[in-house]
Amino acid sequence: MKLTEVPDLLIWPETHYVFIEKTGPFQNAAPECWQAMHKLIPSISACNTVEKYFSLYNCEVHIYRAGVSLAAAPKNLPEGIRYEKVPGGKYHLFTLTGPFSQLPDATGRAFEIIAEKKIPIRDGFNIEHYVTDPRVTPEAELITEIMFPAA
Repeated sequence: MKLTEVPDLLIWPETHYVFIEKTGPFQNAAPECWQAMHKLIPSISACNTVEKYFSLYNCEVHIYRAGVSLAAAPKNLPEGIRYEKVPGGKYHLFTLTGPFSQLPDATGRAFEIIAEKKIPIRDGFNIEHYVTDPRVTPEAELITEIMFPAA
């Protein structure tokens, strides 16, 4: 697994975020959210400019959100899509290069590093930003940013 072991500090910008949310174990919630979200992307894109694909998740309350950021506040969203303006802020950033199938192990390792190094984090959602497009990027070259809210 190719995961950075020393996190960088990143400023995530305020973001217009449209998403589908599920609660429960992430191994179930994540694929269900993304399957539903991918079906709605054409409808969202018809009236909005999609910028980034990312998920927000909170392990303590078992909330998973699959969604996309938009260039501006959304217009004409399909039924079932929620909108929130995500505040910007500082995040500890780990980068995974490789297939999405490695994300559970990579995220687990990032949590271990945070605990081992006693890196202070604040309450809030973690971010999983899918930097590269899996439709055109070879699986071994996919880049995913795993972020923890910095205290």
